[in-house]
Amino acid sequence: MLAGVLLFALPFCSAESASSFAGSTVVASYPPPGATNTAIDSYFPDASQIGYAGSTPTGAEPEAIATAIPFSKVESAFPLSRPNSKDGADIAFNVMRHWGNLSPMYSVESFGLPDASPVIPEGCGLNAVHLLMRHGARYPTSDSGPSAFAAAIYSAASKNGFSVTGDLEFLATWTYKLGAEILTPFGREALFSHGVAFRYRYGELLNAFTDLPVFRTTSQDRMVDSALNFAAGFFEVGTYQTDYHQEIIIEADNFNNTLAPYYVCPNSNTDDIGHFGSTQADAWANVYLQDARIRLQSMIQGFNLTISDLVDMQQMCAYETVALGFSKFCDLFTEEEWEGYEYYAGFWYSNGPGNPTAAAQGLGYVQELVARLTQTPIAVWNSSTNSTLDSSKITFPLNQPIYVDATHDVAIASIITALNFTTLATTGPLPTDHIPPNRSYIASQIAPFASQLVAQVLSCPASGEPTHIRFILNDGVVPLTGIHGCTEDSNGLCALPSFISGMHERIGQINFAHDCFADYTMPNPDNLIDGRYPG
Repeated sequence: MLAGVLLFALPFCSAESASSFAGSTVVASYPPPGATNTAIDSYFPDASQIGYAGSTPTGAEPEAIATAIPFSKVESAFPLSRPNSKDGADIAFNVMRHWGNLSPMYSVESFGLPDASPVIPEGCGLNAVHLLMRHGARYPTSDSGPSAFAAAIYSAASKNGFSVTGDLEFLATWTYKLGAEILTPFGREALFSHGVAFRYRYGELLNAFTDLPVFRTTSQDRMVDSALNFAAGFFEVGTYQTDYHQEIIIEADNFNNTLAPYYVCPNSNTDDIGHFGSTQADAWANVYLQDARIRLQSMIQGFNLTISDLVDMQQMCAYETVALGFSKFCDLFTEEEWEGYEYYAGFWYSNGPGNPTAAAQGLGYVQELVARLTQTPIAVWNSSTNSTLDSSKITFPLNQPIYVDATHDVAIASIITALNFTTLATTGPLPTDHIPPNRSYIASQIAPFASQLVAQVLSCPASGEPTHIRFILNDGVVPLTGIHGCTEDSNGLCALPSFISGMHERIGQINFAHDCFADYTMPNPDNLIDGRYPG
């Protein structure tokens, strides 16, 4: 009997030798080659050719942001499977909300105003809205860590001595199924759904348009697709292409673009300044992943797991989930290690208050925002603003009730820094040897996939003339007390003249030419709390 028990147990204890394709890249192509045949297109006329649409009267535009109580929150990431940590299923701990900028957008409870709601305060009226949004969930970038990790596994699996067991046994037959750069199906769906939600909340403002709206995005594929999916949700799939104008601004070196400002800020791309955040993150990774390295190394032979590999594996969890709906990498890490990754992925030292180029990169958008709020053309071109586009009333209208701009995570982090939302920086600078309790700067709350920064322009009491403004970041109302002239308010309101005056002051403080172009070394990070070079 004893021998029988041992024979029965051996398959469960032995290491799994890898297949020859472990770690290899798998790609698909749709439509299949040769499937497109224009010769048969005439058999499938579109709805306008068929006719017989039935009755099509429209209803009134919704304005749920003024009437819907309680506010509808984003609390799930359907249809993605919610992953567990190594600690097991815990309804109170959501792994997805610890992926930093790779997290799907979720509704933030509060940024320090627990009684405030995105719903318009009682007695106020909605006059205009400005939306700055991040693109939806995407595949990793072309030079990403996850793709390099897959290549390393593939190389190791092709040699003798590579084997895996325990939690890593799945690597024996695992293949890399991720593309690069473009939106995943979930990324497309999220932007479409955000467009629908935005129509429900702010659709009534369409009644104030006298011409078609101009929305802006950049030229990268995922940026264009994000903008179009949002528009299809906001307007209507059948008509959105003629319901508005989509402006696409070139995103490339030496092209001024406030939605991709890093291309005209050289210091933001240097190793010692622009990539200082990576240096700080690496220091923290060597702290929080030591136990994971020891634990997981015992399950893999013929491959030396580095701290960098473990970061790649955590990122693989996020990328596979938003691309494929599920990932076996997620439950390799404990809740504490996922909290460590959230801290690792923070923008503080890269595009937040702890980097001397952050405010300069966000300056151009702030100048555009002030121009829109005051309906005054930009007169000084000293930032990433595009003088050709922003000088035109066609490509940069100043009288729209709704503005929609699509951008990147790093740009949102920089713009928030330029706006001087100091409550987010309350607990900084951030150490690299531990996570401070109750920290105020959390990447997944600031710039997750499909992040939304909304500026509500209000009249209090309701009238045709705007009197106040407030900002809502991923459904959390942001205090504006860091802006000169804006006082404490339980609803996050600031008098519009005070806000505009405070922004003029802030614009004057930010030295784009110096912070982006001057020859300087990275200053002491303990002296950086507002995204500008000290002094």
